[in-house]
Amino acid sequence: MLAFADALDALNRRIGMAVRWLALAMALLQLLIVVLRYVFGLSFVFLTEGVLYLHAGLFMLGAGYTLLVDQHVRVDIFYARRSPRGRAAVDVFGALFFLAPALLLLLWWSWPSVTRSWAMLEGPISVGGVPATFLLKSLVPAFCALLLAQGLSILLRDLLRLRAGRG
Repeated sequence: MLAFADALDALNRRIGMAVRWLALAMALLQLLIVVLRYVFGLSFVFLTEGVLYLHAGLFMLGAGYTLLVDQHVRVDIFYARRSPRGRAAVDVFGALFFLAPALLLLLWWSWPSVTRSWAMLEGPISVGGVPATFLLKSLVPAFCALLLAQGLSILLRDLLRLRAGRG
């Protein structure tokens, strides 16, 4: 189980290391948009939508990595004062009753929209925008898959911790 959890961690770690560059690309693209608009009086819808795509990619694909490095939002009233074993129990409960059901529901409800979008190769959101809305919509199932994978990794580790009885 531990080797499988390590493999899931490695997947999200590699993706996290790759998508972090989207933050730099997004900042540089936004700088270009500002310079073009206020220095040269030019505006391009596809550049503005490009920032949206980069932002969505960064956050949707980086969510699993954020969970891996424990930088996600947590309600500490149930967690902060617990022992490692108590924290593991809270994590198991949260993964089984909140994380997995919410992500599976999101995956279920988004899938028809994503498949329709791919079937027609859905074009830009706005006239003159990035002609790849199907790629943007694909981030939703990718987000679900990456978070489910990381949630499973954490669940496996917490179950091992509970089984060992430490803490």
